[in-house]
Amino acid sequence: MQVRGMGQARAAQLLAAAELGRRLWPDGDAAPLVRGPETVFDLTRDIRAANREHFVGFYLNSRNQVLRREIISIGSLNASIVHPREVYQPAIAISAASLILAHNHPSGDPTPSEEDLAITRRLVEAGRILGIDILDHVVVTRDAYASFKERKLLHG
Repeated sequence: MQVRGMGQARAAQLLAAAELGRRLWPDGDAAPLVRGPETVFDLTRDIRAANREHFVGFYLNSRNQVLRREIISIGSLNASIVHPREVYQPAIAISAASLILAHNHPSGDPTPSEEDLAITRRLVEAGRILGIDILDHVVVTRDAYASFKERKLLHG
Protein backbone atom coordinates (compact mmCIF):
# COMPACT_ATOMS: atom_id res chain seq x y z
CA MET A 1 0.00 0.00 0.00
CA GLN A 2 3.08 2.23 0.06
CA VAL A 3 2.99 2.37 -3.75
CA ARG A 4 1.42 5.59 -5.01
CA GLY A 5 -2.16 5.02 -6.18
CA MET A 6 -2.42 1.61 -4.47
CA GLY A 7 -5.42 1.48 -2.22
CA GLN A 8 -6.55 -1.18 0.20
CA ALA A 9 -8.89 -2.81 -2.35
CA ARG A 10 -6.21 -3.06 -5.08
CA ALA A 11 -3.65 -4.42 -2.60
CA ALA A 12 -6.14 -7.09 -1.49
CA GLN A 13 -6.77 -8.05 -5.15
CA LEU A 14 -3.04 -8.45 -5.81
CA LEU A 15 -2.53 -10.56 -2.69
CA ALA A 16 -5.50 -12.76 -3.65
CA ALA A 17 -4.11 -13.22 -7.17
CA ALA A 18 -0.68 -14.15 -5.80
CA GLU A 19 -2.24 -16.68 -3.40
CA LEU A 20 -4.34 -18.19 -6.19
CA GLY A 21 -1.20 -18.57 -8.32
CA ARG A 22 0.65 -20.21 -5.43
CA ARG A 23 -2.16 -22.71 -4.94
CA LEU A 24 -2.52 -23.55 -8.64
CA TRP A 25 1.23 -23.86 -9.25
CA PRO A 26 2.80 -24.75 -5.89
CA ASP A 27 6.21 -25.53 -7.40
CA GLY A 28 6.37 -22.63 -9.80
CA ASP A 29 10.05 -23.12 -10.61
CA ALA A 30 10.03 -26.91 -10.51
CA ALA A 31 10.20 -28.92 -13.72
CA PRO A 32 6.90 -30.52 -14.76
CA LEU A 33 6.43 -34.03 -13.37
CA VAL A 34 5.13 -36.53 -15.91
CA ARG A 35 2.58 -38.76 -14.18
CA GLY A 36 1.12 -40.35 -17.31
CA PRO A 37 -0.13 -39.70 -20.83
CA GLU A 38 -2.58 -37.07 -19.52
CA THR A 39 0.41 -34.94 -18.52
CA VAL A 40 1.96 -35.39 -21.98
CA PHE A 41 -1.37 -34.42 -23.55
CA ASP A 42 -1.34 -31.24 -21.48
CA LEU A 43 2.32 -30.49 -22.32
CA THR A 44 1.64 -30.80 -26.07
CA ARG A 45 -1.10 -28.17 -26.17
CA ASP A 46 0.92 -26.17 -28.72
CA ILE A 47 1.11 -28.96 -31.35
CA ARG A 48 -2.24 -30.73 -30.97
CA ALA A 49 -4.05 -28.68 -33.62
CA ALA A 50 -1.06 -28.16 -35.95
CA ASN A 51 -1.64 -29.02 -39.60
CA ARG A 52 1.70 -30.85 -39.92
CA GLU A 53 3.10 -33.63 -37.76
CA HIS A 54 5.34 -32.41 -34.95
CA PHE A 55 7.50 -35.04 -33.23
CA VAL A 56 8.49 -34.04 -29.69
CA GLY A 57 10.80 -35.54 -27.09
CA PHE A 58 10.44 -35.03 -23.35
CA TYR A 59 13.76 -35.74 -21.64
CA LEU A 60 13.29 -36.80 -18.03
CA ASN A 61 15.39 -37.16 -14.92
CA SER A 62 15.14 -40.23 -12.66
CA ARG A 63 12.07 -38.71 -10.91
CA ASN A 64 10.19 -38.28 -14.23
CA GLN A 65 10.58 -34.50 -14.20
CA VAL A 66 11.03 -32.85 -17.58
CA LEU A 67 14.59 -31.64 -17.98
CA ARG A 68 14.06 -30.55 -21.56
CA ARG A 69 11.39 -30.55 -24.26
CA GLU A 70 12.56 -30.65 -27.84
CA ILE A 71 10.74 -30.56 -31.17
CA ILE A 72 12.69 -33.26 -32.98
CA SER A 73 11.07 -32.90 -36.39
CA ILE A 74 8.22 -31.28 -38.25
CA GLY A 75 6.87 -33.41 -41.06
CA SER A 76 4.11 -33.28 -43.60
CA LEU A 77 0.38 -33.70 -43.16
CA ASN A 78 0.71 -37.41 -42.34
CA ALA A 79 4.41 -38.22 -41.96
CA SER A 80 7.38 -37.23 -39.89
CA ILE A 81 10.96 -38.32 -40.53
CA VAL A 82 12.64 -39.22 -37.26
CA HIS A 83 16.13 -40.63 -36.88
CA PRO A 84 17.38 -42.14 -33.59
CA ARG A 85 20.39 -39.80 -33.70
CA GLU A 86 18.13 -36.72 -33.40
CA VAL A 87 16.08 -38.31 -30.63
CA TYR A 88 18.96 -39.44 -28.43
CA GLN A 89 21.50 -36.63 -28.94
CA PRO A 90 19.70 -34.27 -26.50
CA ALA A 91 19.20 -37.15 -24.02
CA ILE A 92 22.92 -37.86 -23.97
CA ALA A 93 23.84 -34.17 -23.81
CA ILE A 94 21.78 -33.58 -20.64
CA SER A 95 22.20 -37.06 -19.12
CA ALA A 96 18.49 -37.81 -19.24
CA ALA A 97 17.41 -40.98 -17.44
CA SER A 98 14.53 -41.68 -19.83
CA LEU A 99 12.33 -40.04 -22.39
CA ILE A 100 8.78 -39.83 -23.61
CA LEU A 101 7.94 -39.31 -27.25
CA ALA A 102 4.88 -37.52 -28.55
CA HIS A 103 3.57 -36.44 -31.89
CA ASN A 104 0.34 -35.08 -33.29
CA HIS A 105 -1.95 -36.54 -35.93
CA PRO A 106 -3.45 -33.67 -37.95
CA SER A 107 -6.12 -36.11 -39.20
CA GLY A 108 -7.79 -36.00 -35.78
CA ASP A 109 -7.47 -39.77 -35.24
CA PRO A 110 -4.96 -40.60 -32.48
CA THR A 111 -4.69 -44.28 -33.46
CA PRO A 112 -1.00 -45.13 -34.02
CA SER A 113 -0.18 -45.88 -37.66
CA GLU A 114 2.03 -48.72 -38.90
CA GLU A 115 4.79 -46.12 -39.43
CA ASP A 116 4.34 -44.93 -35.82
CA LEU A 117 4.73 -48.52 -34.60
CA ALA A 118 7.82 -49.11 -36.76
CA ILE A 119 9.66 -45.94 -35.71
CA THR A 120 8.81 -46.55 -32.07
CA ARG A 121 10.21 -50.10 -32.22
CA ARG A 122 13.38 -48.72 -33.80
CA LEU A 123 13.74 -45.98 -31.18
CA VAL A 124 13.07 -48.39 -28.28
CA GLU A 125 15.83 -50.67 -29.58
CA ALA A 126 18.27 -47.77 -29.92
CA GLY A 127 17.39 -46.73 -26.37
CA ARG A 128 18.13 -50.22 -25.07
CA ILE A 129 21.59 -50.05 -26.61
CA LEU A 130 22.19 -46.61 -25.07
CA GLY A 131 20.62 -47.45 -21.71
CA ILE A 132 17.93 -44.75 -22.03
CA ASP A 133 14.37 -46.07 -21.75
CA ILE A 134 11.41 -44.77 -23.69
CA LEU A 135 8.61 -44.69 -21.11
CA ASP A 136 5.80 -43.93 -23.56
CA HIS A 137 4.95 -42.60 -27.01
CA VAL A 138 1.78 -40.51 -27.01
CA VAL A 139 -0.09 -39.63 -30.19
CA VAL A 140 -2.17 -36.49 -29.69
CA THR A 141 -4.95 -34.73 -31.55
CA ARG A 142 -6.91 -31.60 -30.74
CA ASP A 143 -8.94 -33.38 -28.03
CA ALA A 144 -7.75 -36.99 -27.72
CA TYR A 145 -4.63 -39.06 -27.25
CA ALA A 146 -3.39 -42.62 -27.61
CA SER A 147 -0.66 -43.97 -25.34
CA PHE A 148 1.62 -46.75 -26.60
CA LYS A 149 2.20 -47.77 -22.97
CA GLU A 150 -1.52 -48.02 -22.18
CA ARG A 151 -2.07 -50.00 -25.40
CA LYS A 152 0.91 -52.26 -24.58
CA LEU A 153 2.69 -51.30 -27.82
CA LEU A 154 6.09 -50.44 -26.31
CA HIS A 155 8.46 -53.19 -27.30
CA GLY A 156 11.63 -53.38 -29.33
